[in-house]
Amino acid sequence: MTIAAETTTTAFESAWSAWHHAHEADRASAHGFLAITALHWLTAEPTAYDGLPGRWWSSEDGPVVELGDGETLLVDGDTVTGRVAFGAIPERGGRIAAFGDVVIEIAKRGGSDLLRPRHPGHPTRSGYRGTPTYAPDGAWEIEGRFVPFDQPVEVTVGSVAEGLQHVYAAPGEVEFSRDGGVHRLTAFNGHTPGSLFVLFTDETSGVTTYPANRSLAVAAPGYDGSVVLDFNRAVNLPCAYTDFATCPLPPAGNRLPFAVEAGEKIPHERSAR
Repeated sequence: MTIAAETTTTAFESAWSAWHHAHEADRASAHGFLAITALHWLTAEPTAYDGLPGRWWSSEDGPVVELGDGETLLVDGDTVTGRVAFGAIPERGGRIAAFGDVVIEIAKRGGSDLLRPRHPGHPTRSGYRGTPTYAPDGAWEIEGRFVPFDQPVEVTVGSVAEGLQHVYAAPGEVEFSRDGGVHRLTAFNGHTPGSLFVLFTDETSGVTTYPANRSLAVAAPGYDGSVVLDFNRAVNLPCAYTDFATCPLPPAGNRLPFAVEAGEKIPHERSAR
């Protein structure tokens, strides 16, 4: 190997390590999903939940809590008492309320309102040992192409939560070649304008990687539709760590017929069960 090649390899591995360190730090943050202690689906009946102030229910106008005497919550920087209406929450949206060092995620998934308390001292977070990964390998950084649909297509996918479904607007597919074949994955809109993400499984799923899904972020396509699929950055979704998740399953057809030996593996938390 030449000195130039060694430098390139080191730069690639260093970039991956920096990204992975930041991703792990975010995952293990004080109120990240490792800190979730419960999942409560709200109904029209006011209900008290262990460890949470007030009684909670879902109304036509969104989630509501009725706080008792002496009970308070911190919402948008303000201390609130009595009845608090959070307003209609969009699908996959959410609000945050806090008391002490606990925050309550108030969200909507699959058309229903829910609560997820997040406590920094939860054992899943405090005992987190990091996620095992495959060693970064430049061979898994694959050039591809974004193939847009004529119009975005609504795609319904299942969920790890029984009976729940998610609906995403898919702008198109990403296409790439591997092992002599051409493969396409349905893509959804990412967190930043123009970016994408794909949910997928492959021949490692349930063997060395989490069986339900992995997710891969894809930067916005170039002017010619070019994209880069860096499977070294394929990550687990929250359901790989906690049973209090509502993660989506990959769309039909997003199972790759080969082993993607790159990215994150089955977490220690699941391997020990």
